[in-house]
Amino acid sequence: MFLIYLIKLLYLLANQTIMNLKSNFALILIAAATLMSACSKSKKEVGSGPEEPVVVVDSTPLISLSSSWKKAVHLMADFPNGIQVYMNTTPFNGKALVAYCVVFDPKSGLELKPVTATANKKVSAFYTEETGFRYACINGGFFGTNTSYSLAMYKGAINAINIKSLTRTLNGANATYYPTRAAFGISEEGVPDVSWIYHVGTGNGTIYSYPAPAANLINTAPKPVPTATLPAGGAIWNVKAAIGGSPMLIKDDKINITDKEELIDIDNTSSRARSAIGYTKNNMIVLLAVEGNITNGGAGLNLAELAQLMKEMGCVGAVNLDGGGSTSMTVRAKPTVKPSDGAERPVMTALIIKRK
Repeated sequence: MFLIYLIKLLYLLANQTIMNLKSNFALILIAAATLMSACSKSKKEVGSGPEEPVVVVDSTPLISLSSSWKKAVHLMADFPNGIQVYMNTTPFNGKALVAYCVVFDPKSGLELKPVTATANKKVSAFYTEETGFRYACINGGFFGTNTSYSLAMYKGAINAINIKSLTRTLNGANATYYPTRAAFGISEEGVPDVSWIYHVGTGNGTIYSYPAPAANLINTAPKPVPTATLPAGGAIWNVKAAIGGSPMLIKDDKINITDKEELIDIDNTSSRARSAIGYTKNNMIVLLAVEGNITNGGAGLNLAELAQLMKEMGCVGAVNLDGGGSTSMTVRAKPTVKPSDGAERPVMTALIIKRK
């Protein structure tokens, strides 16, 4: 329509006298500008939709970090308020460090979505296949071949449970243990929490949380199957989204690594890639990925160092996620830490930060 208008205008001007040409030239410029503006607007409207965010970036940090952490602005081109990415390449405890963390406010129109696969899948594939506008994705809890050993819960629906029993050797024979393992959850109101949990009952059961883990230890007799009242202080865990991991790293603002009680004493003193999730005093959620065993890259951390790093970042609660070759973080479809296996390891659960 604007093109037709311009053609008519040019035709009209061609029939004017030379005396009027100078003044009408301004009309030509106005018409051309109007046409270009309309075409530009039309192009923008064609490309707009749910995948195109409204970006209002606030430079105010969501979390108080040391000067070792720098904003990864190359990953935040379209980030709105309420979510930020940081990178740290300053040696930690004398070890080469490459670490990324995504910090977000669960009350800012964003949500943490735990997802589960039917078969082992790469973190980048979890990200790509998720619908809606998503910002970041990190690997979740522990798993086997096409089987999750850790909780994955979204909008109150339990898609995978924390492992309910383990077989360990006791006095030369197999014994069954019932671990209360760590998990991270968010309430309906967006308040984060970490706790030791157990699925009481058959099937998915009812998730109970406990103020301390069941006191299981290798080479000691197993503790009884957890119930609503055992360990002491049990209560129904009031969360709507959750991810299981192990062990607990920080609880009630204190480093409290309960790998032995959770029966997950695996490479915990070795320097390796690590993944973790935690939250700060003002309820900002922190997803952390630490590179490990990379030549000319990150050396990795042991479990105590991981807890120390999370504590220094201001976390008052934190849970270890699966690490080693499983550690992977994607931010806006871009990789961050290099996988210690040389390529992404397919996993069973992941965490996605996305727009509600």
